[in-house]
Amino acid sequence: MESQQVKGSRVLAVDSAKTWEFVIGQAQIQACPVVIHFTAVWCAPSKFMKGFFEELALKYPDILFLSVDVDELKSVAEKLDVKAMPTFLFMKEDYNQAADKIVGANAEELHKRVAHFAQMSRQGSQDATSPKFSGVL
Repeated sequence: MESQQVKGSRVLAVDSAKTWEFVIGQAQIQACPVVIHFTAVWCAPSKFMKGFFEELALKYPDILFLSVDVDELKSVAEKLDVKAMPTFLFMKEDYNQAADKIVGANAEELHKRVAHFAQMSRQGSQDATSPKFSGVL
């Protein structure tokens, strides 16, 4: 299985369809909220957002943060209707479509939506008996 996690980072870089299916499957089993950064190596705004995305991942440990290079996983980007970079998708409950989406490098908006997503996820997990993301895939 191909995935990379930089030491000290909570962002998992998913670089194969097989890994995507495994990670999303595990998130669904664990009822874990997911935020995905769709990026490309040639995209300057995506590079700009990378460090900020890493900071959010450290701040919100109950959320699974993924990074997907659209050139490596075109099928996933197409399936989720990602047409521009950076795109950030928020998934919970239905892991085949986004619950929320941000297109563009807007750090303030991303922070606001991740905070709201985390709050909604916590409220939902208090109502349900589903386990939270264990941090282990």
